[in-house]
Amino acid sequence: MAAPAATAVAPPPSLDKDAGGLHVLFLCTGNSCRSHMAEAWARHHHTNGTFSSAGMRPSGKVNPNAAAVMLEKGIDVSSHQSRHLVESFTSKMVPLDYVVTVCGNADGDCPMFHKGDPDGVYGKTRIVHVGFDDPPELAADLEGEAELDVYRRVRDEIEAFVKGMVDLLPNLPYR
Repeated sequence: MAAPAATAVAPPPSLDKDAGGLHVLFLCTGNSCRSHMAEAWARHHHTNGTFSSAGMRPSGKVNPNAAAVMLEKGIDVSSHQSRHLVESFTSKMVPLDYVVTVCGNADGDCPMFHKGDPDGVYGKTRIVHVGFDDPPELAADLEGEAELDVYRRVRDEIEAFVKGMVDLLPNLPYR
């Protein structure tokens, strides 16, 4: 009896994928802080790709402290919009390679992107969780530079992840 044939597994998407690069959505609860930082860093460090952010329950605004600490690095996110996942996803109509949840709430609430997709276009989306601390929560009782230092730390952690995401994403557990 012959051994069963091995099933081919598609390689994970990479930033060099096709001419258009990688399509990544950064998802958090309010789309006011961490996801905007991640989107902005991705656009800054990776010119080959499509990067966006959204929230499960968008706050309606970008956190001013997040905008301030990004501006310290020369990146202006003050014109970003706080968008709902459905709005962000359907407005692009680009199959996503990755949805990166940047907070635990979004990770727990994140829908599967292949349901209701008979052609399998969105079924290739990998949902990856890379959690970062919530600056507004951690800095709630702080003021001035101490408050901004919390935002700066998270900003820098997000930048480090985004810079290395080319190598990191394909090796992270996904669903």
